[in-house]
Amino acid sequence: MAFLDQNPAIGYPLVAGLGLLVGSFLNVVILRLPKRMEWQWKRDSREMLGEPDLYDPPPPGVVVERSHCPHCQRQLSWYENIPVLSWLALRGKCRTCHAPISVQYPAVELLTMLLVLACVWRFGFGWQGFGASLLTCFLVALAGIDLRTQLLPDSLTLPLMWLGLIAAIENLYIGPKAALLGAIAGYVSLWSVWWVFKQLTGKEGMGHGDFKLLAALGAWCGLNGILPTILLSSVVGAILGSILLARQGNDRATPIPFGPYLAIAGWIVFMWGGDLLGWYIEFAGLSTN
Repeated sequence: MAFLDQNPAIGYPLVAGLGLLVGSFLNVVILRLPKRMEWQWKRDSREMLGEPDLYDPPPPGVVVERSHCPHCQRQLSWYENIPVLSWLALRGKCRTCHAPISVQYPAVELLTMLLVLACVWRFGFGWQGFGASLLTCFLVALAGIDLRTQLLPDSLTLPLMWLGLIAAIENLYIGPKAALLGAIAGYVSLWSVWWVFKQLTGKEGMGHGDFKLLAALGAWCGLNGILPTILLSSVVGAILGSILLARQGNDRATPIPFGPYLAIAGWIVFMWGGDLLGWYIEFAGLSTN
């Protein structure tokens, strides 16, 4: 790690390549994990209701099964799995059936690469940079899944929270007390909003996964990061949500996932929360003078 810090000309390209590879894996997580969850839910439901087992083979796993075309089901060769380059070489189409390949694949790969580079630029090539990159990858996967399915899996949010608490034991970013209070405040704050909204309207305004995601962000950002994350996610949600509603014909009954906005806001607060607060205080001081 010290070698990479002293030789950024080697470190940054290496991190960029790893970011693309991890982004390719995150695409698999985004697309396959919800299907595995749904299959498991159906299986558990049949067992609880005492219904007979049906022939329902599991969908591809996240790690073991090789990638394949979702249209013709042909397994992809290694040279068709090169991040970004394969998509460009194939012109966004399957080599066999010529069905379009979603732009999500290169977009997630490039986004992961850029965000991981930002983490290393901000924290260096040591454990802080690694932890920040790990948080980033979790947030990319959670945001992608929530956008597609409006789900925030416990199998991602809960490990992310525990990783933040573990990092705090070593004071990697914040201390244990700040991390624990941040996790508690993150969960309770959104749960309280959900409970009040449900009492007033009889409807659930958000899913429980949002509570757990903010709890995880609180474990990484601390108690002081909760309010900025909520405020910033509301601003981001208002802007991007309005654009999404406009594209869908202004149907306000359309449910909008809140997880991506929390992920964006939480990442910004984690990376530059202290700087943003300093800029705000300076700006407020100049405005009052």
